[in-house]
Parts: sequence; structure tokens; C-alpha cells
Amino acid sequence: MNLEIFFYLVAGLVLLVMGAEVLVRGAARLAAQFGISPLVIGLTVVAFGTSAPETAVSVQSAWAGQGDLAIGNVLGSNIANVLLILGTTAVITPLIVSRQLIRLDVPLMIAASLLTYGLSLDGQLSRWDGLILFTGVLGYTLFLVVSSRRENQLLAANDEFEQEFGLEEAPSPQSGWRNAGLVVAGLVLLVLGSDFLVSGATALARALGLSELVIGLTVVAVGTSLPELATSVMAAIRGERDIAVGNIVGSNIFNLLCVLGLASLVSPTPVQVSAAALAFDFPVMIGVAVACLPIFFVGYRINRWEGLLFLGYYLAYTAYLILNSSGQPHAQLLLHSVLWYALPLTVITLSILVWRAWGQPVQP
Repeated sequence: MNLEIFFYLVAGLVLLVMGAEVLVRGAARLAAQFGISPLVIGLTVVAFGTSAPETAVSVQSAWAGQGDLAIGNVLGSNIANVLLILGTTAVITPLIVSRQLIRLDVPLMIAASLLTYGLSLDGQLSRWDGLILFTGVLGYTLFLVVSSRRENQLLAANDEFEQEFGLEEAPSPQSGWRNAGLVVAGLVLLVLGSDFLVSGATALARALGLSELVIGLTVVAVGTSLPELATSVMAAIRGERDIAVGNIVGSNIFNLLCVLGLASLVSPTPVQVSAAALAFDFPVMIGVAVACLPIFFVGYRINRWEGLLFLGYYLAYTAYLILNSSGQPHAQLLLHSVLWYALPLTVITLSILVWRAWGQPVQP
């Protein structure tokens, strides 16, 4: 990898992280001025803001005709969000899961995954497909905002969250313009960062002989998921463990409905979905989303051993992508080991835990 490619990748990642941080802070303060509860700010503004790098990269890639990179970025980010980020955060400290996430948001994440997969089965995402997906995220956001205003007693006072994002300051015209300026500055940094990262990732794919889909599923996906990682880890350390989980679930819903929706709407031609993504990466993403239900349900928490389980599966997934793309025979051995040994044992273990937890009263 030459110096130019390294510069593009590093500069792109740095600008994306900086842009997401500035955008989240500005948007969170604006949302607070409109009287939206901290919980909904965490599920929407924070989750959507940390997904802004995925939005910028996928839209830029789709506009440039690099559909594999756009699709790979979203699928890889959703897989990394659960397995890598939730896994890492749970290892640091066990995470609390609210009943709302299990009853509403996780089922919506699964439904969004299945909807996107269904729309992609013809090998492409057209503008009509993009419109369907984008309409879904508008409805989801509107529902959360309306529910927040209807149940404004839910987490009405959360001093730690307000202090983190500077929401304690009294609303004023000056602060409104300042926060709007932060949003604009964050968007500019994201656009610049996405351009650098797409250029560097494309050059790296050619230099290593890897497909753009694999690069999007690994390097770009993890890079654009760094804001989610920083947000969830910091929220867990500060004791806001519910926000740490809500950030990931909200980001995954946003990635599918908004990111791919916008990418399909702005692309000059339908976004092509490769057969490899339909045969492997889509099922993995759906399986990861479905696995969240039993893991979240047992004790309404994510324990350290479950975090290690997530991390183990992510390492196996990434190793398979790299080995398979380079034509290594060990790729199939790894895949068969996971499918026929590790996965059945995991399913059996989770089924036993769910059966034992069923009907037991818990206090999340």
C-alpha cells in the first residue's frame, strides 16, 4: 500500500469521525430545544448521527456507480455494529436492555433487514425501492417523536446525558444558530471524509486484488462504524447502558432504511446487488439481527460472555471474507466449522436460556 492510499484512508476516517462528533452535538442540542426527550434523542439523533458516515460513504459510492461498495458498507456496518461494537461494549461492562427495544425496535430492525433483502432479490435496488426504504425511516422517526411527546414523563430528567451533549444551556436564538452551524460543519466534514475514504478504499481494493464488496464489508464498514463504537463505549462507561444498546439498534435501522434508501434515490442507475451479497452477507446480517432477540430477552441484559460470543463470530466472519477473497481452501473449512458446530451449539444454548427465562419476572 503506497503513501497516497494510506493518506486517503486515514484522512477519510479522521474526517468522518470528526464530522460525526460535530454533527451529533449540534443536532442533539437542536433536538433538545424542540422539547424532544433525551431517550428519543439517543434513539434518533445520536443513532442517526453516528450513522452519518455510512450515509455519506454509501451515497457517494452509489453516485459514482460503485454499488458493491455502497451495499457492502451498509451490510458490513450492521454486522459490525452488533458483533463487534456491542460485543466490545458488553465485554467492558454488561449492558442493560429496555423492554421497548425488545418489543419494538429490535423487531423493526429484523423487519427492515428482511424488507431490504426482499427488495434486493432481483439483483438491484431501484429508485422505487429506495423510496420505499426512505419512507420507512420517516415513519419510524415520526412515530418515536410522537410517542416521546405523548409520554414525556419517560426519562424526562437525565442530567448525565444533558451534560454530555451540552443540553443544559437555556435555549436562545444565538445558541440555535450556533447549533445549526455545528450541523452544517459536521455535514461538510462528512462529505469530505467520505470522498477520501471511497477513493482510498477503491485504490486499496485494486492494489490487493480484492473486490469492492469485501473492502466495503471490512475496512470501510469498520471505519464508518467508529462513531457508534465511541458512542456506545462512552455511554456504557458513563452508566447510560440503555443508550449504548439503543444507539446500535437505531443505527442499524437507519442504515437500511435511510442510507440504502438515499443511495438508491440519488444513484443515476439502479444500485446493483451482487449474488455474493445475496447468498452470504444478507443472510449473515439477518441472522445477527434475529440473534439479538433471544440474547436481549434473557435477563434483559447483554453479559460479558455474550459479548465474547459476538466478538468470536465477528472474527470468524472477517476471517472467512479475507480467506475466501484470496482463494484460500481454509475458507470453506472455517465456514463449515461455524455452520455445523459453533452455530448449532449457540442455538441450543440460547434456546435453553430463553426457555429457562420464559415467564420469570425481571427488572431491566
